[in-house]
Amino acid sequence: MENETADIVKTKNIISIKGAKKSFGKNQVLTDATLDIKKGENLVILGKSGTGKSVLIKMIAGLIKPDAGNITVFGKDVESLDRKSLDDVRLKIGFSFQSAALYDSMTVRENIAFPLIRNNKRLSADEVEKAVRKALEDVDLEKTIDQMPAELSGGQRKRVGIARALIMKPEIMMYDEPTSGLDPITSTEINNLINHVQETYHTTAIIITHDLTCAKATGNRIAVLMDGTFVATGTFDEVFKDNDNEKIKSFYEYNFIL
Repeated sequence: MENETADIVKTKNIISIKGAKKSFGKNQVLTDATLDIKKGENLVILGKSGTGKSVLIKMIAGLIKPDAGNITVFGKDVESLDRKSLDDVRLKIGFSFQSAALYDSMTVRENIAFPLIRNNKRLSADEVEKAVRKALEDVDLEKTIDQMPAELSGGQRKRVGIARALIMKPEIMMYDEPTSGLDPITSTEINNLINHVQETYHTTAIIITHDLTCAKATGNRIAVLMDGTFVATGTFDEVFKDNDNEKIKSFYEYNFIL
């Protein structure tokens, strides 16, 4: 992934976070978070549990308002958008949730078709079916189309969740702990899929993880979130091999990289 970084840094910002702060009661989660995400890059946000990674992506989607600071997506100030404009922005963002968040009472076909039907009622049944099959093809799960979520493995559920996001052809993908709870082989498959989505759909992605193997495999750039602020950004080697920050070193040593 690092070989592509030089070309990406020349492109424009698609997301900008400036001085974001957020507290929940006395718990100050974000103290001064500032970060730009370039169009077309896979940006990995690394941090231990409770450091505000998930809070940050919810703020980007307008689900949580910052206490201070400014967040722009597609050049628009998220906090100042009216409901319709915010919904328009959200339609361009695909979410891959840690738990996959599939509807257990729906088949794979119905799960993937759901957002497309909800947001584009003019499509014919044939058009919806074609889109569903294309999304499943892109995650290599065509044979699961009539299965129920309970019949799928953890890795398959993650893939179906990604397919459900891809059916809307998002410009931005948000991956929340994409390899959490998966075995090493399945984790590698998910990492490869994240890269495939970037190449095929030309997405910009934010990948939230504490898995350094995932970060190294998928990230054009790494941003380390500690104590409510970003303490390092750069390629994987720049962040971990050329950094004397003891907290970053301890985070590296806590993980195991193949």
